[in-house]
Amino acid sequence: MSVDTPDATFVRHTPTGLVLALASALSFGTSGTMARGLMDAGWSPGAAFAVRVSLAALVLAIPGLLAIRGNYRLLLTHARTIVLYGLSAVVCAQLLYFMAVQRLDVGIALLIEYTAPVAVVLWMWLAHGQRPGRFTFVGAAVAAGGLVLLLDVFGGTELDLVGVLLALGAMTGAAAYFVMSADETSGLPPLTLAAGGLVVASVTFWIVAATGLLPFTATTEDVVFSTGSVPWWVPVLVLGFVAAAIAYSTGIAAARHLGGRLASFVALTEVAAGLGFAWLLLDQVPKPLQLLGALLVLAGIVVVKLGEREVTSVGPGQDLLVEALPPEHPAHER
Repeated sequence: MSVDTPDATFVRHTPTGLVLALASALSFGTSGTMARGLMDAGWSPGAAFAVRVSLAALVLAIPGLLAIRGNYRLLLTHARTIVLYGLSAVVCAQLLYFMAVQRLDVGIALLIEYTAPVAVVLWMWLAHGQRPGRFTFVGAAVAAGGLVLLLDVFGGTELDLVGVLLALGAMTGAAAYFVMSADETSGLPPLTLAAGGLVVASVTFWIVAATGLLPFTATTEDVVFSTGSVPWWVPVLVLGFVAAAIAYSTGIAAARHLGGRLASFVALTEVAAGLGFAWLLLDQVPKPLQLLGALLVLAGIVVVKLGEREVTSVGPGQDLLVEALPPEHPAHER
């Protein structure tokens, strides 16, 4: 076993991965509602993000160090991966999502963020010549039509363009989250990657906040939900422990067991959880056409993910994309 890869003997176990993925999706699903409750009570999006990642970083720091079993060289060797994960999968995905939630309903912001698989396919096509198959084109068209209904473009609702752009920015971070979480080649244990990313995100935020570029406003007023009011520290603890510490660590572990493709499928349950929490605690009830749009977005994403097995390269030889095939496929022997 290589000294740099303590997880080299890692064995995938699908049932365990499914349980972890569902736990992660339900945990992530609480974040938008908790953050919106705090923001309605006077918190800025940056403050909600800061307490979330800072608490989670404190909770996971020691477990993350213990997970590498004294092999601290891993942290130096893979510092770039940890920094990129913190900036993209945490800062970009979560801070921009909170800023979007301030302007949009939780469900709408979450569904826009979860069009990430479509963005990944498009990027792989433009940057790496991996041409999508027919299913992918159909799925992207269905998801796009669903977004039109979801945003109620023709229903007379005033569209918050800034909120939509922020949610699209969060989408790029979500794409990075799935891709980087599934990569087990670095040998970084899931807890270590999660803890490192959260520490990077926390330090980055506080440095930027100190310059005054990001407003930081927090209050001790009770947070009012449709089911009643709670002390401010209740949603703060939920954000830090449940929506970050548990969500990220179980999500990375799930991706290691299931692979990025299946993990991102199961993670779609976060959308249902997010919609449910927003409906129950914020009274954010979507219109019938918006519900139809939500279903179309989810259906389109599923079709796009199914279409990954059709992806081909437009380079010499028209080689089939080996990564989309099962491990036992002969193409892996090339």
